[in-house]
Amino acid sequence: MTTPSHSKHKLFLAALVVGASVLTAGCASRRGGDNLKNTAYVARDVETLYAEAKRRLDGGAPKIAAALFDEVERQHPYSPWARRAQLMGAFSNYVAQEYNPAIQAAQRFLSIHPGNKDAPYAYYLIGLCYYEQISDIQRDQKVTEQALTALQEVNRRFPTTQYAADARLKIDLVQDHLAGKEMEIGRYYEKSGKWIAAQIRFQNVVDSYQTTSHVPEALYRLTETSLALGLPAEAVKYAAVLGANYPGSEWYEKAFGLVQKHAEGVSAT
Repeated sequence: MTTPSHSKHKLFLAALVVGASVLTAGCASRRGGDNLKNTAYVARDVETLYAEAKRRLDGGAPKIAAALFDEVERQHPYSPWARRAQLMGAFSNYVAQEYNPAIQAAQRFLSIHPGNKDAPYAYYLIGLCYYEQISDIQRDQKVTEQALTALQEVNRRFPTTQYAADARLKIDLVQDHLAGKEMEIGRYYEKSGKWIAAQIRFQNVVDSYQTTSHVPEALYRLTETSLALGLPAEAVKYAAVLGANYPGSEWYEKAFGLVQKHAEGVSAT
């Protein structure tokens, strides 16, 4: 799926580390080799440890940054920096495409700090992690449904935020994706002559994904399968709904041709 803009995340990071810029500027010197061996778990003061994690993130080593942010929380659990490090660790894992650890860190942040001012972003980050894992419609769509649920939660809880605005756009894309999966299954059933099973899938698109681009075809397929089942009045009904809502579409033209040929003079139920 489309990756969210980096500028939005940079704005978030800038806000999250307010007050830490001086510390970051004076943090420990760079070390060679960006690998996890450089995150030796030695005791360090919280400011230096946090600043080093931030430097690693800015320097393009998000896995190391995530491990260091975890160390901030582990070594200094009662420091105000620990709360900030939790969410920064989640974000670092997201950047590294380590989505499950990112989700777990964001969920842990929310369980401990449900009313924090950064809670909207934590919910949004969870939604992004699921969204980035959406696969093509030929595969299982469990993660797609998880993305939809998480994004809807952002919109429900924080409807006036920038995160909800972006979540709403992604919700539309996710619903279109899920509708596409239903259509694929429905077409498979239809080709196999399993008319009722096909109708269930097409009807689900019409009922559950009304704003998606797949509805016109779903109505056409319902016209087709109704005729195959010997229900011409039902076919006329679906064609009429298609004509009323999508009068200029190719699917209406095809549906109109079908009912003219196979259900001429029949009235809709």
